[in-house]
This record gives sequence, structure tokens and C-alpha cells, in this order.
Amino acid sequence: MGAIPTQRETVSRACDAPAHRVAGNGDPPAGGAAENHAAPVGGAAEQRPEVCTTLPGSPLAPSSARALMRAAFADWARLGLVGGERLADDAMIVVSELVTNAVVHAGTDLDLVCHLEDTGALVIEVCDHHPSRAPRDHGTERPYETAREHGTGTPYETPEYGRGLRLVAALAESWGVTYRTGAKTVWARLPAEGSAASGEIAAYAGERAPERGLHVAEILAPEPPPLSAAPDRWDPHRAERDRDWLGRGALSFLAEASDLLAGQLDENLVAALTGQLIVPRLADWCAVWLEDESTGRRAGNGGGWGDGTGGAGPRLARVWHGSENRMEELRRALEKDPPCPRDDALRSGPEPYPWPGEALGPGGAHGAALAYRLIAGGRPLGTLVIGRCGLPCFPDEITGLVEDLGRRVALAIGAARQYERQATISAVLQRGLLPGAVAEIPGLRSALVYEPCDKGGPSGDFYDLFPAGDGRWCFAVGDVQGKGPEAAVVIGLARPWLRLLARDGYRVADVLDRLNQLLLDDATEAADAAARALVAAGGRAVAPGDGPQTRFLSLLYGELVPFDGGVRCTLASAGHPLPLVLGPDGEVRTAAQPQTLLGVVEDATYTSETIELGPGDSLLCVTDGVTERRSGSRQFDDGDGLAQALAGCVGLSAELIAERIRRLVHEFGGRPPEDDLALLVLQAE
Repeated sequence: MGAIPTQRETVSRACDAPAHRVAGNGDPPAGGAAENHAAPVGGAAEQRPEVCTTLPGSPLAPSSARALMRAAFADWARLGLVGGERLADDAMIVVSELVTNAVVHAGTDLDLVCHLEDTGALVIEVCDHHPSRAPRDHGTERPYETAREHGTGTPYETPEYGRGLRLVAALAESWGVTYRTGAKTVWARLPAEGSAASGEIAAYAGERAPERGLHVAEILAPEPPPLSAAPDRWDPHRAERDRDWLGRGALSFLAEASDLLAGQLDENLVAALTGQLIVPRLADWCAVWLEDESTGRRAGNGGGWGDGTGGAGPRLARVWHGSENRMEELRRALEKDPPCPRDDALRSGPEPYPWPGEALGPGGAHGAALAYRLIAGGRPLGTLVIGRCGLPCFPDEITGLVEDLGRRVALAIGAARQYERQATISAVLQRGLLPGAVAEIPGLRSALVYEPCDKGGPSGDFYDLFPAGDGRWCFAVGDVQGKGPEAAVVIGLARPWLRLLARDGYRVADVLDRLNQLLLDDATEAADAAARALVAAGGRAVAPGDGPQTRFLSLLYGELVPFDGGVRCTLASAGHPLPLVLGPDGEVRTAAQPQTLLGVVEDATYTSETIELGPGDSLLCVTDGVTERRSGSRQFDDGDGLAQALAGCVGLSAELIAERIRRLVHEFGGRPPEDDLALLVLQAE
């Protein structure tokens, strides 16, 4: 099938904003090796030099892509097709960034195609199979058009992962995106060695360094050794490059690195990013150890490295080397010699570290290594070790820059651990507020969808399905006003009382009457306690959250009694979206009458209705996260939208009905749901 008629984005060197061109405008091909890369260059037997492969969408894909490019450039150099190192260096960066972008933001297998044009320019194409996810440069769903509509010349906002497409734009004379059925291709054309465009790009990178942050700091940073040299050998020109970069790009590097690290919520990802930031700019290799905060202070009892005996030792979270084939050997060597600083050494300054020469090959027998404690809030979180071959010591400028970076790494690790602790507490609390398993009911199939909007905190929605004794089963689907701890308090109050009242033999309407009074009494007690706190504070304002909290609850509650030929269902809705019944013939009807929210009206009296579910009848119960799902000004249930969606589920099982409704709710809006979502399907067999 041909290309979908879409616009492609092309970066022009004349300005930083991408200019729109229609696909087929004469720019480099983008969209499939089978169509564009099989054409001969000089005759039927002569094929143009190219690399064409498929890579898995895994973290190993960028490494594999770089290895393929190294091999290709080595072959092309032997054939005299390429000369110089600039094109090879740029190709490594662009391939790495495009493949990383596809792995992070698409997650599918990807196709990599690189070919030399007759002019000596190199075209790189990376095709993934998730066209609904646009290539991201800045961690935002907005495309480049939106940035220009808002009057800016370049896309805005800090990228969420990686260095992104701005680095590709800085190196390529043009780049773009082509969408096809089931696939999306991002391509870039790198100018030939010695061309006018090549010199223009180099000048452009230098002029814009202060405002392009980490992306161009990478371009100005000390480059890796040439492809023909061993990466673990000393480079006599490296000190000069260090001084050049430290004078021009170090501050931008630190600022952008801070933003990159601060957005991470996983300490292992922070460690991985740290390695990529340091190598090869500041060191030939680095390692990050992470410590348990409860044992970090007793990881060692002496004054050197590797002599600690007390407590659990640090964990080697990440090892990074400029030569990927050295990483495993270096990791094994470093694991034998973990850092064990003195117990009183709570300082982040550098300390000498033993040189792991045997793991670095013949060219790495000598060098300098330094260890930096990662400390945040007075607590040791780990150790950062860096090493450089062939030098007796690191320049002071490098040690100071790494120390500054280490402080930022420590803060990022501390923030990630704090988030993890909070998420763990919330997850434990959430599990305690929901049933461990839903009951199985004779003659009835059930299916449940439960998706809290905030993965890091307790949800305001809850459900339950449990045996009540005497051949009865009860179910509940509820929604508490608000989220977080206040919602957890109400759910923790309501769900146990529902079970207790049901098992004591109270009928549906009586359960709601008593639960309503219980919520009102609890709110009154909370208000009295807040008033006493206000008096005790001498009339001063109380802290937010310490005052009386209004606790409303919408609830759909029912009782199920199986009998020969069906299930008898008695239910009541208190301020909740009404349940719907789908018959085998496709007819949809409501199964309850609307009533007042629980916890609002004193002495409210609730009533219930009884229906019979025959074979093939399905009862759908949802929260307002389904009915009030928004798409612009419209809601999912406008015009009986939920009933129409349910009518289209005739003949489906309970599980398929639940999944179809969930999918339709997600597809209704262009963005992820902003409210908790819960739905329960009960189907008579």
C-alpha cells in the first residue's frame, strides 16, 4: 500500500524551525527499504553502498546499530567511498539518537537503513511500527506545527528521554518524517565530507551552543577516539579538547543534565543516564554503586576501598565504558572491589580509587580513577567512580565538574527513592482498600476493569463482590469525592461496613440507610475535632487538610440470589451512574432509579428494585470515569452513549463486554483518561 498523504518535517539550516514539505518533494526517501533502496547506482549489477537490518525494540538496539555503522564505515573506507572522520562520527550520533527515539517512544521492532548517495551524502532511515506515536523531541504530545503556531521558532519544553531530534537537526542538512500504513520512518541526510553544508553545520553548532544546552554540549564535548584507534588508549590531543569544551559547553552541560536527571523517577535509570552523560565527555569509563540508606553508613569500617566487612555492601547499578566490548569485563573487576569509604567520610569530594588495569586491556594498564560519594540530605546514597586511561591524574577542571554533576545525581537518586517509597505506601494502602479476589457465583460470570488515574496514590473508585451467606452474594461499585488519603479514609470506612451489614442479614435499602448515617456521624465527629483544634490553636488558621472534610459517596449496591433459570438481583443506586441490562436480543434498559448521594442528607430513606437476569442477560455497572469521559465539550454518555456502546456488545461474553467498553472509553478522547475508571459486568449463564 502506498504512502499516506501526510506532511513531512524538514529541518533547514537557514532557520531552526522545521519547514513543511509534502512527501515526494525531492528530499531523501523515507519509508521503506524495499521501495527505495534496491535501485542500482551505476548499472544493473552495481548496488549503492548501504546497511539494511531489522533490530528488536529493546535497550540493546542503539548499541547494535552503532556496531553495524562502525563495520559499514570500515568497509566503505577500504573501498575508498568515504574519507575523514566527521561523517562517521556524525553518523554514529544520528543513528544512536534515531534508534533510541524509536525504542523509547514506539517500543516496536525497527528497520534501519543507511546508504551513501552519489554525492557522498549519507541518508539514515529508522522505521518503527507504531505510527500513532509521533517521534518526540521534547516530551510532549504537541507536534512541531503547534510550536510554530504559538510563535516560537523551535519546539519547546525539555525532552523527556535522550538527547532527541534537536541533536539530529544540528548535524543533518535535512531530516523528516514519513507516515505509512502501519509504519513511521524518521530520516536524516548528513552532508558529504568537505561540503559547504558540512562547514555550515559545524559553524552553526558553535554559534548556538549556549542556548542548545546538553544537545550541542555533546557536539562540543571531547570526542571519542577515532574509529581506527583503541578506545582505551591515551589520546595526546584530548587535554586540548577538554579545555576547549570546558570553556564553552560545561555550564550548558550541567544545566541540561540537571533537567534530564530531575525528571527521572527510577534510581536505576538515573544511574544509566549518569554513565551516558560522563562517558566519553569526562572519562573513559564510569561506574555507579547504590547503597541502601539504612546500611550505607556501615558499608565499611576502615579507611580504604574494598576493606569493609559490616552490613550489606553497595550494589553495582551501572557500568559504562567508551568501548562496549569492555563493559562486562570491567563490571566483573569492579564487583570484586566495591567502594567502602570511611564511616565519617560524608563528603562528595573525589578520593583515589584502585585502577582496574587488567580489565581494560593492554592499552589501559595505567590510568587515574576517582570515587565520589553521592550524598543527599546528609545521607550516603552511593558512589560514582570515573576513570581515564593514560593519565596520572585528572585535571582539576574535570574533577570539579564531575563533583558538581555528582551532587545533581545524588539529588535525583534521593528524589527517585522518595517517590518509590511513596508509591509503595500508596500501593500497599490501595491493596488494603480493595478485595484480594472477587467471589465466583454459581450461574453467573463476572468481569472487572479497574484503572486508577493516579498510579502513585489511592484511587477514589472502589468495588467489591463477596458472599453474604444464606445463598446470597453482594456487589458494590462506588466513587468517593476526591482522591488520595481522604478518599482512602472513606473507602476504608464504607467497604468493611458494607460486608458487615450484608452478612448480618440487612437488605439492600437498609444497608444504604445505615451507611448514610454512618458517614454523616463520622463527618460530624471530624467537624467537632476540627473545632476543638481551632480553639486550641487560639483562633489561628489550621493547616490545610486539618479542617473538617466533606465526605460524599456515590454507590451502586446490590444483592444476587441464583435460582433455577437465572439470578435474582436486588439493587439500589445512591447518586451513582445507573446500571444497564443488555438482553440477548440487544435491548438495553436501566435497572434502578436515581437517589441521593450517601453522606449528604440526614435521615434519608433509600429504596431498592428487583430484576431477574435470565440466561444471556448482562448487567453493566460503571463509575463516572466511564460516563463522564470527555472529548472536548462532549461526554461519553451524551445521547445515551453508554447504552449504545453496550447494545453493540450483544453476543459477547462478560470479559469481552468489559474490554470493549474499556477500549471505547479510552478511544473516545484524544488524551488518556483524567479520572479513575471502574466497571463490573455480571452475566447470567
